[in-house]
Amino acid sequence: MTATTKTTKWNEFEEYLEQTMRDNHIAGAAVAVYAEGRVIYAKGFGVRDITTKEPVTPESIFGVASVSKSFTAMAMMQLVDARMVSLDDPVTKYIPELTLHGADMSKVTVRHILSHSTGLPPMTRREDIIRLEDHVKFLNGEDYEILGKPGEYFSYANDTFLLNGLIIERLTGRLYRRYMTHHILDAIGMNRSTYNLEELPKMGNVTVPYNFNLETGELERQPWPTLGTYEVGGGVRSNVLDLMKYAEVFLNKGVAGNGNRIISEESVKAMCTPVIRTGRRSFYCLGLQTVPDYHGVTLMEHGGSQPGVSSNFGFVPEKGIAAAVLTNVGGVPAGAIWLSAINVALGLPMDEKRSVEKEWTDVPEGYLDRFAGTYQCNEGGKITVVVDGRSAKIQTMGQEFELKIADETTMFYENMGQQMVVKFFFREGSHREGSGPEGREREGSEKPWAALAGSRMLRRSS
Repeated sequence: MTATTKTTKWNEFEEYLEQTMRDNHIAGAAVAVYAEGRVIYAKGFGVRDITTKEPVTPESIFGVASVSKSFTAMAMMQLVDARMVSLDDPVTKYIPELTLHGADMSKVTVRHILSHSTGLPPMTRREDIIRLEDHVKFLNGEDYEILGKPGEYFSYANDTFLLNGLIIERLTGRLYRRYMTHHILDAIGMNRSTYNLEELPKMGNVTVPYNFNLETGELERQPWPTLGTYEVGGGVRSNVLDLMKYAEVFLNKGVAGNGNRIISEESVKAMCTPVIRTGRRSFYCLGLQTVPDYHGVTLMEHGGSQPGVSSNFGFVPEKGIAAAVLTNVGGVPAGAIWLSAINVALGLPMDEKRSVEKEWTDVPEGYLDRFAGTYQCNEGGKITVVVDGRSAKIQTMGQEFELKIADETTMFYENMGQQMVVKFFFREGSHREGSGPEGREREGSEKPWAALAGSRMLRRSS
């Protein structure tokens, strides 16, 4: 790709980004791309404050939300490198008082809590809890039904992921936030990144978080969430340039750009190794998600969402490419923007997708009926599938979308220019996996007991 072609592609990317911002009411966004051993693209778009109209720059600080999970996973790998912990140790080796309801605690490992595969469903969110030990007491007393055995199902679970923070505290004798600041942020040289909300006004050039109100058609200012113990999975506030310094650790086999070794090369590989399937082509690793074969390369990434935050960060290890996208509006397609930037850097069509579901057009009469119902979890996630003959709709987050069926257990819909996939789960023996499009025999009309939507497993409630 010539210099002129590269410039043209980035101009096209900016046109796409600006249109995406208009379509999705995004006040401000920042993008950085790393390749060839340096930051090749960094730019701010829109405003960090809709009142003052102060512009976003690459140095502007945003929340990164669940991109923070990879930071915690990296800290855990430091402890693995120091032989203080093993990924296959039971969690109770370090948190003996943990007694998850319905789970065989001897089989819930550190690897499980780093990969959202413990078998626990999403829990009631308790941001008022500030001590990790107290969160264990909450989990022990919470009422829920286990999804399955450890490693059997993927379901995003902030409450079990934060247990990594308690392990860090107990093994190092330091508060989680202090350990992370010294051994991760400061060690890498991320000087405009912090877990501490009190530091933000002192840093300056900080974005204001917003959510878009569908009823009023207005952006509404949001307070920075204090998070409590959930800072373990979502507490980093950063900027796209600092995130490129973070990306260098992965691309340089564990060594930061300043020469500090953060983790071993073996630990980088462990963080990027698939643990459990999350979609047709995607997997969750340790604090990172992956599409292992994307046009012959590997996508490693993680997204994040909080009130007033949508983010995506990741890298392509084989090519030495990384990108970060940060926005100051919740619930917008940062992941789609990120992939478009990665596609430009890879020389691929900008609209190339991670995976594309195709509609199963020859659906038997009445087949959709089994999916109808409401699915929800204690964390607040909820979808309702409404079926009318051969058509189906999904109601979620106050909106309704047309649902299409891809195969016996998978449906999808379009939202914000992306395919949103819903995977349904049936009890063993109630159907034969994959028999739909191929026309093999179907058994019974059992309704699904759960649906994986938006990375959370939601149990059928009606």
